[in-house]
Amino acid sequence: MTGLVDTHAHLMDAAFDADRDAVVQRAATSGVAAMLLVGYDLAGSRAAVELARSLPGARASVGIHPNSAAEHSNADFDALAELARSPEVVAIGETGLDYYRHHTPPGRQREALDWHLRLAEELALPVIVHNRQADADIAAAAIGHPPGVLHCFSSTDPAYLEQMLSLGYFVSFAGPLTFKNAADLRGMATRVPLERLLVETDCPYLAPVPHRGQRNEPAFVRYTAHVLADVVGLDYESLVERLWANSMHVFPSLARMPQGVA
Repeated sequence: MTGLVDTHAHLMDAAFDADRDAVVQRAATSGVAAMLLVGYDLAGSRAAVELARSLPGARASVGIHPNSAAEHSNADFDALAELARSPEVVAIGETGLDYYRHHTPPGRQREALDWHLRLAEELALPVIVHNRQADADIAAAAIGHPPGVLHCFSSTDPAYLEQMLSLGYFVSFAGPLTFKNAADLRGMATRVPLERLLVETDCPYLAPVPHRGQRNEPAFVRYTAHVLADVVGLDYESLVERLWANSMHVFPSLARMPQGVA
């Protein structure tokens, strides 16, 4: 039995405090069989691990988002490294570079990214990479390190995509793939080998059509998957099987979780 995997969800976010159980039930009803709860700072990473412990069908990733890196001390990074050794943790991140916002100086972002990449290598875990307007520096940093997932892929540079694919990265698409102005992004999706595709929500952000502008949730990953199926020329069921196999390849311990998240 297979099902959808939301490979990037912030279900521990306060946006879900009022109805988290109902959100989980809707995900299961919508065919979501597993999800990865992704940390973005030390507190969020701890919350992701705690929630993964109590939620069948979930595992955690721990990391410090580039926009938060300046707020964290060396002791915080040490604490994250210790947390990463928890049995619920199957990936490192999200980490990466964000040159669109200016919360953290670029140099500090690159230091934090290198730190995450080294930790992922030490623990033999994939890394989840956030990239906003930083294609060249992401590609340069990735060389020489084990690959992972390009989360919420948004680049429209074929050369960058080809380089990251050559390094072994998987490519995850989120709600923006469904937007009316996403023709270039859908074109990029056709360049990704089927065996490297993933889907995600990035909830509570970036809800897909027909829920654009609303709070996103794991159940909505199916809308992105339907659009992706059309883009790559597969029927929906076949794509879901392919995505499940891909998710299990990147995050092998997900295969040992119960089927369904309810």
